[in-house]
Amino acid sequence: MLLVLAAVMAGAWVGARRPAATVDAAASGPLVVDAPVVHTVHAVPLAPEHLLNGDDIVTVDKSVPRVPLVREGLRAGERVKAWKLFYSMLLYSGNDDALALAIATGGDKWTFVREMNDEAHRLGLRDTHFISPSGVVDRDNYSSAWDMAALTRVALRNERFDKIVRTKIIHVPWSAPTYSKIYVNNNLMLRSYPGADGVKSGYTHKSGPCLVVSATRHGRTVLAVLLDDPNMYVDGTRLLDFGFRSE
Repeated sequence: MLLVLAAVMAGAWVGARRPAATVDAAASGPLVVDAPVVHTVHAVPLAPEHLLNGDDIVTVDKSVPRVPLVREGLRAGERVKAWKLFYSMLLYSGNDDALALAIATGGDKWTFVREMNDEAHRLGLRDTHFISPSGVVDRDNYSSAWDMAALTRVALRNERFDKIVRTKIIHVPWSAPTYSKIYVNNNLMLRSYPGADGVKSGYTHKSGPCLVVSATRHGRTVLAVLLDDPNMYVDGTRLLDFGFRSE
């Protein structure tokens, strides 16, 4: 059983079923309506998980090191196994990892972004539009709490994605002169909430602090989405607790 909750501001709750109404982004207090459209924090490109095998070699394009922060520090021309980029993108939020995977998959950035939007349309994400592989560009890059929850439900069916987002820390071997890297998951709920098993935290200037978090207890999974919430970990705990108390 999967219960989906969402919050758009601190203290704002959205029920598990999708209603027709929307609310203004400034709304607060308990809500049983759909979340408003907000700018995304870090759009997770799903296509690399389907089209690149973990052992496939990605050659880092010359444009990748110039992507806006946050970057893990990929160097133009270096050759990296795709699975390492998956972990850095989803644990560390490396925007350079997202762009490197996008180019390796689509051939170029814009082809991949078009594929992301086509996939969003196919999944019925009516309030979602991508303009970059990472979500780091605020302009014309947006989604809603409901769409992020729906997208996450699909993503968690991918075994590799599910394994990565529940990982707290991983040591990754690297070529010289780096030799090794350590990726620590930015989702603090994995270390503070019993049963937490994903998914992703993020931030942009327009979106504010955001979190998609999941937890599983006794075979029941609760998924919560918090957007523009400076108290996202406190409210995430409240939402998950509410979900597990609900029948």
